[in-house]
Amino acid sequence: MRSSDKLFYYLLKTLAWGVVGLLAAMVLVVLWMSWEALGHFGLRFFVDASWDSWREEFGALAFIYGTLVTSFIAVLLAVPVSLAVALYLNELAPPWIARPLGFFVEMLAAIPSIVYGLWGLFVLAPFLRDHVQPLLATYLGFLPFFQGPQMGVGLLGAGVILAIMIIPTIASISREVFKSVPESLREAALGLGATRWEMLRIAVLRVALSGVMGAVVLGLGRALGETMAVTMLIGNRPQIVWSLFESGQTMASILANQYAEADSSLHLSALTAVGLALFVVSLVINSLARWIIWRMQRVV
Repeated sequence: MRSSDKLFYYLLKTLAWGVVGLLAAMVLVVLWMSWEALGHFGLRFFVDASWDSWREEFGALAFIYGTLVTSFIAVLLAVPVSLAVALYLNELAPPWIARPLGFFVEMLAAIPSIVYGLWGLFVLAPFLRDHVQPLLATYLGFLPFFQGPQMGVGLLGAGVILAIMIIPTIASISREVFKSVPESLREAALGLGATRWEMLRIAVLRVALSGVMGAVVLGLGRALGETMAVTMLIGNRPQIVWSLFESGQTMASILANQYAEADSSLHLSALTAVGLALFVVSLVINSLARWIIWRMQRVV
């Protein structure tokens, strides 16, 4: 191997391991900054829902709950819409419609989250309060998820705005995955007598399932860490409630609300520990999703 090739090889190797080292350094710094809170509260910090800065009683469970609930709502709403958009643009729409419409879908991902938050606060929240939540309370009010005051802001509002924000990501990646499916598979399904929908289900969706799951994972990653839009719509109350109409708080929103105003070292350390919990939750969920993708690839 020539000296220039060796230099290039070791340069790439250093950069690759540098990314891993950067991640490890970030984890160590966050762990060190949160050590005071972890040492004071122990593992109880992650299973306690109380958060009182006056009495310096801190627990992250309410924020973990709010993060998981809003992210679940976002994925539940966004995945069907995203797949429908991707299938229409890639399989059904004529090119003169697919190109500009696909451009506008991708443009949605470039809108800043604060703009989504303002739109959600002044447009989406009143719409949910006046139309959607009364409808849900009327027909599904026997369930604890759809009971309580109908204010527009809350867990449901935050979940809906997150769904709108991650639709462009999931739709765009799913569209690229569908494009990678060989045309011969579509032709074979149609040649065997499959209908258009059966062809999409068997030759496109089934083959591209692992790639679609990857798109969902990326969308979920954005939903877990989204800050400003959620902060403006979730109501910002650290509580664990069944009703989706009630206010809540996520790990990202509590950091946005209180990190600059922490009035003690223990408070600051507790907020950093919440950030550590967000990292752990994201790591666990993404690892689980990667495992699901791996299993799907083996099955397919």
